[in-house]
Amino acid sequence: AGKYFVVEVADSGTGIPEDIKDKIFDPFFTTKAVGKGTGLGLENVVRTIKIQHQGLLVVDSKPGCTTFTVSLPLEVGS
Repeated sequence: AGKYFVVEVADSGTGIPEDIKDKIFDPFFTTKAVGKGTGLGLENVVRTIKIQHQGLLVVDSKPGCTTFTVSLPLEVGS
């Protein structure tokens, strides 16, 4: 296991409902009204982190707090 640069982003919102947690990274998934969102934001983020940078993205969500943890290798291929 190599060394990683780790960033955590957290909020104090309502959390991600259990029934959609497994869908938030799916292409075209959105909770917005029709025509108000493309549903490509998180899908692009996860693709960039995992494929382009060989990193990890972990989501932890409960009522009152959601945390996204991004881990990027300091060396490519590590």
